[in-house]
Amino acid sequence: MASLIPGFEYDIFISYRQKDNKGDMWVSEFVEALKTELESTFKEEISVYFDINPHDGLLETHDVDESLKEKLKCLIFIPIISRTYCDPKSFAWEHEFKAFIEQASKDQYGLKVKLPGGNVVNRVLPIQIHELDSDDKKMVEDELGGHLRGIEFIYKSSGINRPLLPKEENPQDNLNHTNYRDQINKVANAVKEIIAAIQHYSPQKAEVSQEATKTITKPRKNNKTTIFISSIIVLVLIILGILFVPKLIKPTKELEKSIAVLPFIDDSPDENNAHIINGLMDEILIKLQKIKDFNVISRNSVEQYRGEDRPSTTEIARKLDVNYIVEGSGQKYGENLRLRVQLIVISKRKERHLWGKVYEKKITKSEDYFDIQSNVAESIAQELNAVITPDEKKKIEKIPTTNLEAYDLILKVTNSYGPQKPVGDIEPSLELILKAIELDPSYADAYALAGVINLFSGVYAGTRSMSAAIVDAYDYFLKALELDSDNSNAHFGIGLINQWGKWDYIKAENEYLMAFESGQKYLDDNWCYSAMCDFYYHMNQMDKALLFEKMRSDIKDVSYYSIINKCLNGEKEEAQILLNKISSEMIKEGSFLLLADYYYWIEKYDSARYCYESAINSNDPLMSVPRSKASLALSYYKTNNSSKAKVIVSQLKNLSMEAGAGSPDFFLGVYYSGIGETDSAFYWLDKAYKNRSPEFHTLKIDPKFNSLKNDPRYWDLYERTGHKAYDDYLASKKNN
Repeated sequence: MASLIPGFEYDIFISYRQKDNKGDMWVSEFVEALKTELESTFKEEISVYFDINPHDGLLETHDVDESLKEKLKCLIFIPIISRTYCDPKSFAWEHEFKAFIEQASKDQYGLKVKLPGGNVVNRVLPIQIHELDSDDKKMVEDELGGHLRGIEFIYKSSGINRPLLPKEENPQDNLNHTNYRDQINKVANAVKEIIAAIQHYSPQKAEVSQEATKTITKPRKNNKTTIFISSIIVLVLIILGILFVPKLIKPTKELEKSIAVLPFIDDSPDENNAHIINGLMDEILIKLQKIKDFNVISRNSVEQYRGEDRPSTTEIARKLDVNYIVEGSGQKYGENLRLRVQLIVISKRKERHLWGKVYEKKITKSEDYFDIQSNVAESIAQELNAVITPDEKKKIEKIPTTNLEAYDLILKVTNSYGPQKPVGDIEPSLELILKAIELDPSYADAYALAGVINLFSGVYAGTRSMSAAIVDAYDYFLKALELDSDNSNAHFGIGLINQWGKWDYIKAENEYLMAFESGQKYLDDNWCYSAMCDFYYHMNQMDKALLFEKMRSDIKDVSYYSIINKCLNGEKEEAQILLNKISSEMIKEGSFLLLADYYYWIEKYDSARYCYESAINSNDPLMSVPRSKASLALSYYKTNNSSKAKVIVSQLKNLSMEAGAGSPDFFLGVYYSGIGETDSAFYWLDKAYKNRSPEFHTLKIDPKFNSLKNDPRYWDLYERTGHKAYDDYLASKKNN
């Protein structure tokens, strides 16, 4: 999306240091709040550049992204001024803050613009989140050429100097007496004021001084010399015109490099080769994702357009909100591969072929596949003038395995397996992966995939012992990281194990974030985003849960966590209104278990029971797991059907944790807590603790535990299962 002013890339550029967005993700939250406020402040759409993974660290370790210079062509520069921002060694300070000041000082408006009332305002709009040391403040003011007049988001009291939060627990103790919502409004109003000044900008006509127009008497030059010099000048101007004028008259506005890689069409005579063509599409998409200059749509978003009967390219681009489409088709016959790939640009609802190539190759080794994938990604980057850093190039050209047969086996697994696939697909997939590992013991992706399959078989599918599945998965993930320290699947899997099996939520969060920083390569992007939502939801950080939920492509008008958030804020009537918008559609789709969770939160137990019974009638296999059984029993008890509840509780008591997914001991504790039988609840929860139940991460937020929170035994269990350690960790981060 372009700037309001022609010739500029963005209206606003947000600059910050990465360390100021870790933990509570203060900067991300600020940007979302500002965008919402701008929508109600401006009639027009305001474009904001905000990089969620910015450069950071020492300058000598970085290659400066040349495309950043274009992105800095903005009307307003908003730096998040913290205690760490004012650092000559930081990328943000040197290549964003100082670079913008230098660049803006030379453009047609200048760094400072005059307001309609005559006052002058700086196009740098600082957002100050800490009280600064005098040296740091002087650094900022020296660059700005005047006093630091930022909008403050600072919570200051005795011994405290931290960013102001949207929901302050003790706002009356803030010596600055600022309100987050009011400060956001001030920022939006300041933005409006600066943009209005730029839009009404009128350069003053230069006055020609009399001194400059005085006739100056000079010695008369020889005419031949004058003619010769004039001829040379004219000739030079003609040459310069030929070389540069065509470039000058080209449109200066560059389209955002947003790309969707559509599922490739398989034209192979043998349908058993479909996994190869799908694998090529998948790997090309992943390699494009590794280029920071691109915004590549996830696999899940494009999967709906598989097949030749999909909508037109222009229509798909409009629905996905992208400017470029990559299409492809391929044939694999014997050892030979033919792949056709083309890049299409969509502009003003018209499509235009931009680049295309046919690759024909005899496949004799795995590197033959990887060469094609890398060539496609780098050719597209070159066509769109995208900058590929040395680190990105290294990742794009990386060869994960030199064994062709092992690679083919992994392609078969990733083509056929996913969280939505039938449970029966898991064990055959694991056999293929183990065979690939046998063929190439150094294949990191294969080990990571083995870990993922083990986790799903024990935790979700219930086809094997949960504890054994977690132990096996952990070993596979560790081996994958030993071979490839950046393996995102392995980092994500270790995050899950620390959340479920080790109750180390600090380590879990760090591993999750490392997985995303390593570059996405997941079986199911939406599932990974959902797992992040689930983690932050159970850690009672709903703002972060909602941020990750926005990244999912399968969310419709109303999201799960938006309803839960309403309930947590005591707005159950508003939650009911949101639920009414989607309940009929969810019933049509058969999403009864999810719908039952909604009804539990808003305390509509009759509706929850109806959903559980509907799930049973539709033969939902998840109704056999302990969690669903305990919830059904509780819904019967809450609707005066205690006899039915007792039957299910009796079944749960006869189950073993090793029998399948979920811990019956833990969910018996959930049931007894839900009906108010405290001693029985703690009896079963203590058994679950001894059996290392993976569900204890739900202890903090699940409303079924509310009846236990006045009992010291609850808080003892809370501490033993890692929750207090994580709370202390968050508190220390806020104080620092």
